[in-house]
Amino acid sequence: MNKSRIIILGVAALAAIGAGYMAKNLATPEQQVAAEPVPETPAIELAEVLVLAQDVPMGEPVGEALRWQPWPAEAVNENFITRNREPDAAEELRNGIARVNLYAGEPLRRAKLIRADSSFMSAMLPPGKRAVATQIAADTSAGGFILPGDYVDVIMTRRAASGMTASGFITETILENVRVLAIDQMIHEDEEGRRVQVGETATLELTPEQAEIITAAQQMADRLTLALRSIADVDQEAGTQGSYLVTGAGSGNSIRLIKSGEVTIVGAPR
Repeated sequence: MNKSRIIILGVAALAAIGAGYMAKNLATPEQQVAAEPVPETPAIELAEVLVLAQDVPMGEPVGEALRWQPWPAEAVNENFITRNREPDAAEELRNGIARVNLYAGEPLRRAKLIRADSSFMSAMLPPGKRAVATQIAADTSAGGFILPGDYVDVIMTRRAASGMTASGFITETILENVRVLAIDQMIHEDEEGRRVQVGETATLELTPEQAEIITAAQQMADRLTLALRSIADVDQEAGTQGSYLVTGAGSGNSIRLIKSGEVTIVGAPR
């Protein structure tokens, strides 16, 4: 065998060995990296709480707006209604009436409901309060923007004795910061043809003394107007400047005269 053939065979043998080595490395599966164990998340104990599935306006039955929702047990308030304590609550309370506006997602509380067989208005009244309905001037009562739950002042306008005022009328605030329980709404068109809502009768939450004042004012007044108060002022104490309408004492330097069933205020109004 000549030398050149030996060299060729040697090169071929080395190439075969190299190819085999490379094939072996390529065929070797990659070493799998062991995954670090993930610590288990501790399970959160849940309780099913009765919540509102949709908004329910004040005075409306809750109906089908109730559903059970999982809730972290440690966050369950004692006033919440839970399924393990009251499994039939969703069915029992469906005829309940919302005492206040209820909003989707909030847990239901029994204190916010009125039983279907109870009077809505009497249930709305706090102890010691009275509900009194009064006619109001629809064209001047905040343009129809006064709604149940708002706080208002009651302004009385009446005719003055001859020569008592330049305008011939006396206007004064007789009650301050009283809550509106209800107000009727009627649709009418304004001068520009727009349909607006204006109330003509308001039911107010009053103390017994205030109820007497508003009753006397309705007999004396040519007009009663509600003035809407800012929500920032509702914490102020309610005023009863019109108490003289009941006691008979004059307002300021004035004197109330009653003759043949007619009431006349004599003197300076205030």
